[in-house]
Amino acid sequence: MTPRKEFDHYLDQLHEMLVDMGGRVERALADAMQSLKDMDISLAKKVIATDPDINRLEEQIEELGAKLIVTQQPVAKDLRRILAAFKIASDLERMGDLSLDVAKVTLRLEGQALIKPLIDLPRMAEIVQTMIFESIQSFVQENVDLAYKMAKDDDQVDALYKQITRELFSLMLENPLTISQSMQLSFVGRFIERIADHATNIGESVVYLVTGKRPDLN
Repeated sequence: MTPRKEFDHYLDQLHEMLVDMGGRVERALADAMQSLKDMDISLAKKVIATDPDINRLEEQIEELGAKLIVTQQPVAKDLRRILAAFKIASDLERMGDLSLDVAKVTLRLEGQALIKPLIDLPRMAEIVQTMIFESIQSFVQENVDLAYKMAKDDDQVDALYKQITRELFSLMLENPLTISQSMQLSFVGRFIERIADHATNIGESVVYLVTGKRPDLN
């Protein structure tokens, strides 16, 4: 195998691990949101139990990337590919942690009836799940247009988050007994909003990879 083919082989492995990691984070967020919507404690615990698997993938990506830098001594765009993979893995790991935080809210609310049907929070989560998938695809395909789409999607998420916080604040004013749960649901909105920010960070990494310049998409 020529050095170039060997490098491309390991680069494909990096891509596969990032796709795998992205898929796991997508599922973690989806399951965490579903656990909250249904007050499903066992599903929330499942999300928490799978978080170490996401962390291990980040470690494996870092190890493979470091091996490539040491053995292949990549330059220019090849080096940027590896550096971008490091940054993306870090963002995905943080997304996994935030999904875990959503699941923990389900555990904190165990035994309580929801103060209102959850509509906008699941909508936020759906948009962000798509962002996670598309952000990884933008890296694998080196698709700058898809990377820039993260900024538009992030605006949608921010708008929903503001709407949710306004509604929860109104509920707290109307009925002080809802304050504790309203605060927890507000935290969930914040966690999901932060996941969207990390997906947008991945978009920035892709633009950096392709152009050599890092934009501010947040």
